[in-house]
Amino acid sequence: MSDLVLKILGREATPVEKANFNFLGEISPALSLVPENDKYHGAIGIAEYGSGKVIRERVDEIVALIKANKKPLSLDELDAKLDYEHPDHIQALARLSKLLSTLNTQWGLAKWPSVNPKNIRDKIFVVLEENKEPMHFSDIAKAISASNFKRKNVTVQAIHNELIKDPRFVLIGRGIYALDSWGFEKGTVADIITKVLQKAGSEGLSRKEIVKQVLKARKVKETTVLLNLQSKQLFTRVGKDHYRLAN
Repeated sequence: MSDLVLKILGREATPVEKANFNFLGEISPALSLVPENDKYHGAIGIAEYGSGKVIRERVDEIVALIKANKKPLSLDELDAKLDYEHPDHIQALARLSKLLSTLNTQWGLAKWPSVNPKNIRDKIFVVLEENKEPMHFSDIAKAISASNFKRKNVTVQAIHNELIKDPRFVLIGRGIYALDSWGFEKGTVADIITKVLQKAGSEGLSRKEIVKQVLKARKVKETTVLLNLQSKQLFTRVGKDHYRLAN
């Protein structure tokens, strides 16, 4: 099985390469041929491990498994679901499919941005999702430059522009962005304080509790929250350190 795939182009074959594949497959009964088409890259395998048809069926099985999962899988995860001697065999088969793509050890459908990001916005999303924490836009730019993306020469300004335009990204501090799926709320610090006090009702909240709740939603300094609380048009102080919404 380790010699299943002798040659995988992993790219569009030239006319000469396609002719050579066909020629080798036809003249040698010991070899199995997988012709290149819209679904598969051209490849030659050892016939005792399966015909071209069998190889294609195994590739299709991997594609179907990833489709059913609806999100990328690592080689180890694929190995746990399939019956192969080694994860490398699965990888060799997966590389034959034009419907699949891989990034950072994860395999998914080529149309999924998480494994095949085609524009700056998708690359930003992948970086934030991998980091699992909010990042400054300059650090996002550095992460993209150090990544395994096919095209990674992007400017800091281009990154910042895309962060502003895409609703998937939420500004939660000065230049710091998070994914909206993480639960961070959009709006200014004053907007967040307003929402916190709306939930509290007429009794309001202590200054300490307001700061605590705002900092869960925003990466800002405590002093920034306290300064926003001084807006008499929005908030009213009741007692020494208690606030509620202004009437």
